[in-house]
Amino acid sequence: MGGLSIYLGVIVSLLLSFSLAEWATYRYFFIALTLMFTVGMRDDILALSPRQKLYSQFLPVLVLVFLDRTFLTSTYGFIGDYQFAEWIGMAITIFVILILTNAYNLIDGLDGLAGTIGLIILAFYGTWFFIIGETSLSYIACCFAGGLIAFLYFNWQPSRIFMGDTGALTIGLLISYLSIKFIDTSYHLPLNQPYRFPAPVATAICVLIIPVFDTLRVIILRLRKLQSPFKADRNHLHHQFINLGFSHRKSVVSIAVINLLFLVLALLLRNQGNWLISGIALVACLGINFLLKFAQARMAHGRQD
Repeated sequence: MGGLSIYLGVIVSLLLSFSLAEWATYRYFFIALTLMFTVGMRDDILALSPRQKLYSQFLPVLVLVFLDRTFLTSTYGFIGDYQFAEWIGMAITIFVILILTNAYNLIDGLDGLAGTIGLIILAFYGTWFFIIGETSLSYIACCFAGGLIAFLYFNWQPSRIFMGDTGALTIGLLISYLSIKFIDTSYHLPLNQPYRFPAPVATAICVLIIPVFDTLRVIILRLRKLQSPFKADRNHLHHQFINLGFSHRKSVVSIAVINLLFLVLALLLRNQGNWLISGIALVACLGINFLLKFAQARMAHGRQD
């Protein structure tokens, strides 16, 4: 129930820093976040099936998209500058939020992993939104980042508290929300804005690379075996490091370094196009996957000898 501590700590912090006008502006976002928090807590207490948990997530996501009016409006330069019809943008956004929220939830498999990756992502978004003057979004991101720092003190191996779905789904929804805000805000900044990312979609992919890469990788492996995407297994990225003999701590640090390297990649290539950044990220992910499989094969061969 570590998610309860994080959420309550953040709410207290925001009560001290947010004005009534800011609470009114972001009221539907906080309603959606609280609903997702409730879904996670219900799952932690009642152990919902994967399908039940997925269906329960539609309500907070629909609140975010239809009432808060948070949705993608175009391809943002990824495929030209095609403007979506409103209903298409909403449908795509619902799908994206559900995928990203559950992708973050799926990486919560080692002590400190979800907290560390969440901290990296939120620190980036909190800093960027602050620099461009979106202080309210920055406060939200930074308050949750602070909550994760406190949580990690108790969640680092050997952990004394766990995030659970209460925390993972809540932070997953927050990260999804901030990613959509980042993509839309960055693309519509003035061209001479020094902190504008001309390829916001590819940049967001790099920021979210661990949950995105891990989830896509696992789903592809399951489908290749004709298994349900909801089937639990030990093919996640953190399992691969454990199979190589890494401790929980070293696995978390290694995965965090990978996320930071992709973040640096996005910063270095910030003036390049979506396709170039995405292509390099894809090649890098395939390379990481190959190296992990190669190292495990060598280890297995050495044991046989």
